[in-house]
Amino acid sequence: MTRLTVRHRTTYRYAAPTAFGPHRLILRPRESRTLRLHAYELETDPPAQVTWAHDVAGNAVATALFSGQSRTLAIDSRAELTLDAEEWPVFDIAASAAAYPFLLSEDEATDLGALRLQAYLDPTGALHAWAQSFVAGPGTDTLSLLKDLSNGVAAQIAYEVREDDAAQTPVETLSRGRGSCRDFAVLFVDAVRSLGFGARIASGYLYDRDSDAIGSAGAGSTHAWAEVYLPGAGWIVFDPTNRSVGGFNLIPVAAARHIRQTMPVSGSFIGDPDMFEALEVSVSVTPV
Repeated sequence: MTRLTVRHRTTYRYAAPTAFGPHRLILRPRESRTLRLHAYELETDPPAQVTWAHDVAGNAVATALFSGQSRTLAIDSRAELTLDAEEWPVFDIAASAAAYPFLLSEDEATDLGALRLQAYLDPTGALHAWAQSFVAGPGTDTLSLLKDLSNGVAAQIAYEVREDDAAQTPVETLSRGRGSCRDFAVLFVDAVRSLGFGARIASGYLYDRDSDAIGSAGAGSTHAWAEVYLPGAGWIVFDPTNRSVGGFNLIPVAAARHIRQTMPVSGSFIGDPDMFEALEVSVSVTPV
């Protein structure tokens, strides 16, 4: 059990006082059996009227409405939480799903719905062929298949830090042979979906206890990984960037069908685009 403090601060700077449109903020960690949230604060400068709701995936979403003008906009999120996930978990996968391929129940197939559909075009079938290459044959152990595919992402794709917010398409990542943690997660999710699994993108923070993890480089880094649904075990975390399973050091904030739905801060300002000067993001995850 690990008690942590997470601080995520985003600051926008402008050349002159400007007005702001509504901002959508997904910054509050997702509470669960393995993550207990003890305290949470969200502050903005200038002050805003903040309302909360849960989106279709159950993420806590804040909407900030600003009045007046300012040369800076700062959004400061602070959370104190306890992580209680096993480092080496054992998954109670249903016997019916222990070997791949397997059939989902009618309810599971219906509820997973779009989470089983690839989010990006694969016009030549290159992604599906790549994913299929990890299937040893009928009766392949399901968990081993998913682990092999996750490890295959890290083995075949070189990690790079990219400042661009948009993720690469899976086909682009395969062809380039390079990508960020977002690209790794997107590639893995669409690959397992091409094999019929239900999967989703997760985004949040990485607690790098031993200072040897990949994907948290720099003070402004958030992290992205994947979750795959298996009958009996439920949602299993796979972090292809670090070749890990179970998510003992991951703090989820958002889970979604598409990575664009996990953006922590999104909004607009009113005025000439040239007014924008700089964006600064700092993230810290520290033990209490």
